[in-house]
Amino acid sequence: MVTTIQLDEKTKALLDKLKVYHRETYDELVRKLVASYSKNYDKEELIETLEIISDPQAMREIAEGLEAYEAVKGKTLKQLRKELGV
Repeated sequence: MVTTIQLDEKTKALLDKLKVYHRETYDELVRKLVASYSKNYDKEELIETLEIISDPQAMREIAEGLEAYEAVKGKTLKQLRKELGV
């Protein structure tokens, strides 16, 4: 069952900033927030998470990485090792 909820525009803007990738649904986002809050609530962990999601550059890099992964543009571990000479 799908339902509609009303959000203030400011709340929606905050949720938009929390999206890891642009196609992430609000349902996915809310589920992640609820799950992270409800599982062993740890204040330090929450502060670290908030610091990361408040950093636009970090969020951009995470989103780019996820999009590259979804588009299969990444490198295999074998390719990376060869490139790094490991």
